[in-house]
Amino acid sequence: MPRILGVDIPNNKPTYISLQYLHGIGEVKAIEICRTLGLETHRRARELSDDDIQRINNILDNQFVVEGQLRRQTGDNISRLRSIQCYRGVRHRRGLPVRGQNTQTNARTRKGAKKTVAGKKGVKDMRH
Repeated sequence: MPRILGVDIPNNKPTYISLQYLHGIGEVKAIEICRTLGLETHRRARELSDDDIQRINNILDNQFVVEGQLRRQTGDNISRLRSIQCYRGVRHRRGLPVRGQNTQTNARTRKGAKKTVAGKKGVKDMRH
């Protein structure tokens, strides 16, 4: 398995798909990297030479924010929002949707599993 920026990319997939295993690299950026370096996009990752891998590493270091640096940058942005206690920061802190989604129904991904609360006694139970 070729190793790029500390991540093992799969051998048996085309180069542009293998590059997408790096955090921060999507399909468009992967194809752009291959074209810039003159690599065939559909060539398998196992067929990349050491020189090709070195060139990919260089272009990723110089032109893109990926992997650990991107994760750190994202985390810093969220912690800044929390520290200034803006609306988005409060939503992050409470684990609720940040971008205006409805929460009365749905939002289960952010809120977690349902927490059932015991309901009121029925009207029939209140009568003697």
